[in-house]
Amino acid sequence: MMDCTDRHFRRLIRLVTRHTLLYTEMVTSAALVHGRRGHLLDFAEEEHPIALQLGGSDPAELARCARFAAERGFDEINLNVGCPSDRVRNGRFGACLMAEPEVVAHCVETMASAGGLPVTVKTRIGIDDRDRYEDLAEFVESIVEAGCRTVIIHARKAWLSGLSPKENREIPPLRYDVVYRLKEDFPALEIIVNGGITSLDGVVAHNERVDGSMVGREAYRNPFVLGDADCRLFGDRTATTPDRVEIAGRMAAYARREVERGTRLHHVTRHMLGLFHATSGARRWRRYLSTEASRRNDAAVITEALQQVDG
Repeated sequence: MMDCTDRHFRRLIRLVTRHTLLYTEMVTSAALVHGRRGHLLDFAEEEHPIALQLGGSDPAELARCARFAAERGFDEINLNVGCPSDRVRNGRFGACLMAEPEVVAHCVETMASAGGLPVTVKTRIGIDDRDRYEDLAEFVESIVEAGCRTVIIHARKAWLSGLSPKENREIPPLRYDVVYRLKEDFPALEIIVNGGITSLDGVVAHNERVDGSMVGREAYRNPFVLGDADCRLFGDRTATTPDRVEIAGRMAAYARREVERGTRLHHVTRHMLGLFHATSGARRWRRYLSTEASRRNDAAVITEALQQVDG
């Protein structure tokens, strides 16, 4: 979800669901140690609960990042061992680390000791020809021994050569049965399933077999897939289905403040294109936002775009 789950998108999703755990974009440990740390760790208090997702393989560097995350007030640190892109692999982090469970275990151990925050790991069910269940179980066992208590598993293996990141999200078959089996073999471990989940009904079905579900691309394409999450998944009886028009109005106010701070309007509105997904006028909404927000740096574009929506 790089270039997707920035603070503007997280603000939008937080208006849709109050209780769902949010994740940052994956930030490399090197960028956090040597780059614009304040910018990379920026989030609003309203975004809680929120996890910082990290990419890296240097235990000392990741330990420093864990301390930064704790000081900034994140609720969780997530180590990404599932991203299959060439750029990530060349940096020796992401899915290629599934072939080095001892390295991942060392990273988890140092991060947990340094920051005091829960350290979770996001991974795949396998990579390339290293896709036996026994390999996955061995990998999980090693990080559990290192102190990991929650594993998020994308239920596809990753091909590190020959497939693009997009193809790796679509071509390898989904194997939810592998994730379910892992939960049976590690009953004390919190296991979250990821991959191909496009509805709350799907979440409810998966949650009968595992401890939770992660919704990624579908939530970006259609934020209202999480519209009833607080009530259905978290048992919040005070929660009501949010109103899209009201959310658009609140995002307009947010965008106005951001523009005054120097943010370009389209950096906010590009995340809002799916707000009216599958409703009358959705295409006109997307077209107006895409065209006008790039042309005019004025938050009034959002309220004007609402006139394109029927009802």
